[in-house]
Amino acid sequence: MNGIVMKAVGAMEKIPTILVIDDEIINLKALQRILEGSGFRVHLARDGKRGRYLANEFQPDLILLDVMMPGESGFETCEALKSDPRTTEIPIIFISGLQEVDFKVRGLSMGAVDYITKPFAKLEVLARVKIHIKLRQAYRAAIQEQAAKLAQIRDAQQAILVRPEDMPEAQFAIRYLPILEAGGDYYDVFPVSEHITGYFVADISGHDLGASFVTSSLKALIHQNTGPLFSVEETLRTMNAVLLHLLRDGKHLTGCYVCLNRNMSQLTLAGAGHPPPVYVPRGETPIMLEAKGDILGVFESVQFDTLTLRVNSGDRLYLYTDGLVERQTGPDRGRTQGDVKLMALAEEVSSMTLEKALDHIMMHMFPENTSPDDDVVLLGIEI
Repeated sequence: MNGIVMKAVGAMEKIPTILVIDDEIINLKALQRILEGSGFRVHLARDGKRGRYLANEFQPDLILLDVMMPGESGFETCEALKSDPRTTEIPIIFISGLQEVDFKVRGLSMGAVDYITKPFAKLEVLARVKIHIKLRQAYRAAIQEQAAKLAQIRDAQQAILVRPEDMPEAQFAIRYLPILEAGGDYYDVFPVSEHITGYFVADISGHDLGASFVTSSLKALIHQNTGPLFSVEETLRTMNAVLLHLLRDGKHLTGCYVCLNRNMSQLTLAGAGHPPPVYVPRGETPIMLEAKGDILGVFESVQFDTLTLRVNSGDRLYLYTDGLVERQTGPDRGRTQGDVKLMALAEEVSSMTLEKALDHIMMHMFPENTSPDDDVVLLGIEI
C-alpha cells in the first residue's frame, strides 16, 4: 500500500506547475480552465506582488504574466522576478493585448521567453506553454547530468589525493580548496626510498575542467620518475618531456618538488616557475626558499635550480599554490604582499600544531565572507 502511495506522490511531483498573474479575473479563470483541463497544476495571482510571493513559495515551472496591471506593471514584476536568485530561472511568458513590436522586444529583452497577444487562443497557449516547459526540463536534465559527471570527476580526483592518515610518517597536513568541482591544483606525498619522502605541489594553468583532467595523469607521471635513480632536477626534466606531449591549448604546469631525508636531516628542492616555499627554522624567522626554474610542458630545453639545506627536528616547511597569496595585493603588485603576509602568519603559528597552523593561515588569508579566486593548495610539513 505504501508503495502505491509513494508512486502517486511521485507522479504528482512530476505534474508541471504554472503561475498565472493577471488583474482580470476573467483571464485568470479562462487560463486556469485551459491549463488544468490539460493536466497542469495552476496557481493564480491578481497582482505582481502576490505573484512574486507565489513564485517564491511554489517555484512554478513557468509563469504567464500580464503586462498592463494597476500598481506594479508586468514589466516591473518580470524585472523583480529576474533579479531575485530564487526565481530568476523560472521562464516567463507575457500575455498582453499590447501588440506593438516595441512592447514585445522590451519584454523579451527583460528575460521573458515568449510573448502571447490577447485575445489568446487555447491551442496557442498550450503549445507555447508546453514547448517552454519541455525546454526547461531539458535544461535541468542537462545541468543534472553535468553535475553528476563533475561529481564523478571530483570523487576520482579526491581518491588519488593522499591524506595525512595514509602516511603518518610523512608528518604533513593539507588544505585543498578547488574552485570547481575538480581542481587544477595538485599535490602528492610519497616515499622516494626507505628514508626519503617526496612532496610535490603543482598548478596547471587555467580554471576549466581541462586543467583538472591533467591532474589525474600527474600521480602516475611523478611516481614513475622518482626514486633513488632520480635527482629532483632529473624528475622535473623527465616530467617536462612527457608534459610537452600531454598538455594542449597553451596549458602549462608550475610545480615545486621537495625530497626530505629525515635520517640525514637534509632537504632538497627544485622549483618549476612555482611560488617559493616558506621555511620556518624552529624558533627563528621564516625565509623563502627561492629555487628558480622553467615552467613545465612548454619548452623542450628546461633549467632548474636545486637547493639543498640542513634541517632540524621541529622545523616546518609550507608549500602552496599561488591561489593562496594572489588576492593579497598592494602597491608592489604581484604576489609580494601575499608572500609577506604568509611569512608573518607562518611565524605567528609556529607554536601551534600543524593542523591548527594551517587553519589559522587559511582563516587569515581568506577572512570571513571572502573566498579564493583560484584553486588553493597549502601543504605543511613538520621536519
